[in-house]
Amino acid sequence: MFRAVLALLALLNLAACGADSVWATDEQVEQARYVHDGPNAITLFTVINNRSGAGAHSGLMINDSERIMFDPAGTWNHPRIPERNDVHYGITPRIVNFYIDYHARETFRVVEQTVVVSPGVADLVARRAKEYGAVPKAQCANSISSILRGVPGFESIRNTWYPNKLMEDFAKIPGVTGRVIYDEDADKNHGVLLVQSSQAPL
Repeated sequence: MFRAVLALLALLNLAACGADSVWATDEQVEQARYVHDGPNAITLFTVINNRSGAGAHSGLMINDSERIMFDPAGTWNHPRIPERNDVHYGITPRIVNFYIDYHARETFRVVEQTVVVSPGVADLVARRAKEYGAVPKAQCANSISSILRGVPGFESIRNTWYPNKLMEDFAKIPGVTGRVIYDEDADKNHGVLLVQSSQAPL
């Protein structure tokens, strides 16, 4: 029971996990468009508290006809990356690294899990993410699990409010690969990271 309470508190308190409606223009989205040369794939990012082990945030990257990031109820952003209701466009390799570095720090690690999918599945997941709308605070895992449920190949995904449970279900998908990213950066280095990323080429 105590562990469940800790997990719920982590969900509610972590800055990475509001529902503000943001809508970039068509021109901004088109200018930022990035086509990744890798296979169609779905990548789940899970932020985990290094002290308690509680899941703190979930994000979903989708490599479809363009690569996008669905970061529900997240505080991550980039001045040159347009957003439409938690969907971020123009997710280049440098931006992926910035996303990971933003979340991984001395008190949190990031688990990255990827599964290669068909173009049809990637398109379906991307469409669902774009249509989902702005996500309220603490509903990151709930929104992602809702998007993935019923998608062919993702039968192991159950509806959940907990990032760790979503991560565990994602791990059961055939062919999934993963890695764990640790970073000793201070917890309050977000501003520095944003400035550095903004000055670097995308």
